Amino acid sequence: MAARTKTTKDRPSYRCTECGWQTAKWLGRCPECQAWGTIEEYGAPAVRTTTPGRVTTSALPIGQVDGRQATARTTGVPELDRVLGGGLVPGAVVLLAGEPGVGKSTLLLDVAAKSASDEHPTLYVTGEESASQVRLRADRIGAIADHLYLTAETDLAAVLGHLDEVKPSLLILDSVQTVASPEIDGAPGGMAQVREVAGALIRASKERGMSTLLVGHVTKDGAIAGPRLLEHLVDVVLHFEGDRHARLRLVRGVKNRYGATDEVGCFELHDQGITGLADPSGLFLTRRAEPVPGTCLTVTLEGRRPLVAEVQALTVDSQIPSPRRTTSGLETSRVSMMLAVLEQRGRISALGKRDIYSATVGGVKLSEPAADLAVALALASAASDTPLPKNLVAIGEVGLAGEVRRVTGVQRRLAEAHRLGFTHALVPGDPGKIPPGMKVLEVADIGDALRVLPRSRRRDAPREDEDRR
Repeated sequence: MAARTKTTKDRPSYRCTECGWQTAKWLGRCPECQAWGTIEEYGAPAVRTTTPGRVTTSALPIGQVDGRQATARTTGVPELDRVLGGGLVPGAVVLLAGEPGVGKSTLLLDVAAKSASDEHPTLYVTGEESASQVRLRADRIGAIADHLYLTAETDLAAVLGHLDEVKPSLLILDSVQTVASPEIDGAPGGMAQVREVAGALIRASKERGMSTLLVGHVTKDGAIAGPRLLEHLVDVVLHFEGDRHARLRLVRGVKNRYGATDEVGCFELHDQGITGLADPSGLFLTRRAEPVPGTCLTVTLEGRRPLVAEVQALTVDSQIPSPRRTTSGLETSRVSMMLAVLEQRGRISALGKRDIYSATVGGVKLSEPAADLAVALALASAASDTPLPKNLVAIGEVGLAGEVRRVTGVQRRLAEAHRLGFTHALVPGDPGKIPPGMKVLEVADIGDALRVLPRSRRRDAPREDEDRR
């Protein structure tokens, strides 16, 4: 008698105990959550066929759908409304992620107090602190409101019970990694738990028309902790950025189904809480009566917002065979490229044998190529001990051949510099419309840009005969 063939029903199946991923064969590492030793055999899944069911809502032509129910409501914080695209849409789920201590809980507690009203109560659920600890912070930042409800829960069922009791228009959960469901295996913060908690709160938000703000943890690499599916399920993903030693905080939109993803909100963190900065350029500038060698101003774009920033450079004689190259707020690779361009194309040979320090003011980080020209001029000014002209900004990308390339948003950058009182600018060719009263010098290469340094005090500058070649 022939041996019976092994059918699909008899074939064993394997599942990851952390995230629930299934496979037909055993693996040592789960491809979904990257956990080791979590694949276990549990039997073949039953084959099911979904039959058509009753339709809950009839399909309508898109022109007949009422869009008034999705009108955004302000959070009470204009800078956050800017990033969200006008405010919180009913039923929207927003994920706010950031490093520990950057100010996520402080910002959301301020939003909870300002958005709470008689018609729109707010429920703040904390899973990381006790209710009394949150009350202390609320007293410090002035976030006390009659219609702001506070509870400390880590059980998903209890959180859903509070929704039935309070019926809030806004739910804030701090954080999604601390809440767990007893029906799902795994510790709080695991892949399966985060997926279940987020899914349950998203369903509740859509059914009730309730806006939800979820706080998310990040890994040491800066990515949002938990399954990647979490970012796909929510409507808006925001990143809270900032150096803990600086006052500036940036809320950057990564995903937004209701607005643009290139908006940035600026905040200042202080002892009394966190406040929005409608005009943050003052944090990145140092006002002086006279210009100082080694400083140059530029205009960077954070999203669609132009910000005037200051680049500083310092060169000193090196005491070691290999000179130091130290940067703060600037990309080390871009600074090294500018040093090479200045030495080869600008004929400034003294930079290779000196210690060089370069930094930005106010904790801002300049990573876009539009700051190349300002970095190069700051380095050249420091090497020659010659200050650049007062009220000058430099905008442009510098290539390895020494050419100055065009960048996006030159007109917006010039308009912002003109608004702050700057009268001169170095830009690439064809800058477009120039603000009235502003003198703009178009430069083609780094040699043209270096001519703004006064010749009487320049050292290691290009000679006239070399310029003609």
